[in-house]
Amino acid sequence: MELDLTGPLREHAYMILAGLVTPRPIALTTTVDGEGRVNAAPFSFFNVLGDSPPIVGLCPGDREPGVPKDTARNIRLTQEFVVNLVDESIAVQMNRCSATLPPGENELELAGLTAVPSSVVKPPRIAEAPASLECRCHSIIEIGDNRLIIGEVLRVHVEDGVFDPETWLVRPGKYAPIGRMQSPHWYCKTTDLFEMRRPG
Repeated sequence: MELDLTGPLREHAYMILAGLVTPRPIALTTTVDGEGRVNAAPFSFFNVLGDSPPIVGLCPGDREPGVPKDTARNIRLTQEFVVNLVDESIAVQMNRCSATLPPGENELELAGLTAVPSSVVKPPRIAEAPASLECRCHSIIEIGDNRLIIGEVLRVHVEDGVFDPETWLVRPGKYAPIGRMQSPHWYCKTTDLFEMRRPG
């Protein structure tokens, strides 16, 4: 089966790619607007992109054609955001944050999550998240209707016990992020792991 995404199937590219490129990590992203009001929204078009400097990529779409979502608008305005990673314990609350609310409404309050001060950026991190990445916007690249926000990670907050402080490896069984699968409502757990060592 060959699918030509430059032709009539272009309008189905989201469903095709979002169903195949899985599992994707989820960035429950907190930002603030010009008045300091908190916004929280999950995005699965997200990943770590490099380590020198440490950068992540986030692709918030539009609320409607030509109207950026609050996350994108706030990052352009303030140049700061926090990526809160999502595990099984906050999956339901993450999903509540995806509700469409008017600008300025606080999704964290709706979801029952706790905002706590970040160390070096204005947007808060989420206390219940297993890990939070404080980020400064490095650049915003617009390609067609896509918007790629690249953020430099300035600080990492992580639950005690997740890392082995001698190796900085995650301890098996101490971190159970969930992943985004196909649209519209599918996710996966990451507790069924296997190890495969690189050859020689």
